[in-house]
Amino acid sequence: MSHFTAIKTELRDVNALVMALEDLGFKDKVEIHAEAQRLYGFEGDLRQETAEVVIRRQHLGAASNDIGFKQQDDGTYEAVISSYDRAYKYSQQWLNKLTQRYGYHQLMATVPEQGFTVEEEETLEDGTIRVLVARWV
Repeated sequence: MSHFTAIKTELRDVNALVMALEDLGFKDKVEIHAEAQRLYGFEGDLRQETAEVVIRRQHLGAASNDIGFKQQDDGTYEAVISSYDRAYKYSQQWLNKLTQRYGYHQLMATVPEQGFTVEEEETLEDGTIRVLVARWV
């Protein structure tokens, strides 16, 4: 039985989180719940860990557990990932990619709200995304 680990993040915007997860291959596979739901282990066993944003194990791999994002009192979403899944594929490197995509979607949502427009966007060889925004006064 894999042990679930809670990993602190700075992710706060559920919409940006879902879009980032979709960018990483989970389009139409992310569940969003108003109340936290229990997660399942790799054998289909219902675990004590809960989360409001869930990717079910069948979308992750044959021996995977659910992955969840549990909202904390401060509004951030803590990643809930089993030790097996962290070692297998959903490691800190995966969380870093998720955080990068999250930041991108947050930026794109706030650009028009603040009166800016995206003038140029480029993905560099190292995966860095360069966005040039401008505001005409």
